[in-house]
Amino acid sequence: MTDSEKLMVACRQAAKAYKAGEIPIGAAVFCGDNLVAVARNRISEQKDPTAHAELLAIREAAGIIGNERLTDCELFTTLEPCMMCSGAIIFARLKRVVYIARDEKLPAMRNLLMLPGHNHYPAIEQQAGPCRASLLLSRFFRERRRKRKLDSA
Repeated sequence: MTDSEKLMVACRQAAKAYKAGEIPIGAAVFCGDNLVAVARNRISEQKDPTAHAELLAIREAAGIIGNERLTDCELFTTLEPCMMCSGAIIFARLKRVVYIARDEKLPAMRNLLMLPGHNHYPAIEQQAGPCRASLLLSRFFRERRRKRKLDSA
């Protein structure tokens, strides 16, 4: 299975998040070509600020594998992971992280991995994805701003 096909799994989760009214981010954990876990953002749905797609996928994968160390696994996600998710990626010891859209406001994954002293440094890659993750995110926030403006009028 190619990286593009693995990213497509994350893209489908992002689309589900969008349809559910969540920030459209999706993630998938693979061990080799085996899909272990998928998740989408569920922050509003679960009323949980930690219910990010990446964290939910990591939690599910650890449960399925039966180990908190995911050393043979890779995370594919539609947006560069935030600081919280980046910390979980390091603690889970994921081998590699592949994301589509950069987080221009807070490039946490890239910044965190530049700090010395971590006990694990996953490989990170930004790749052009099979979906336009940044456009979906822009559309989501544009619609949210428009709705707030209408609600306050």
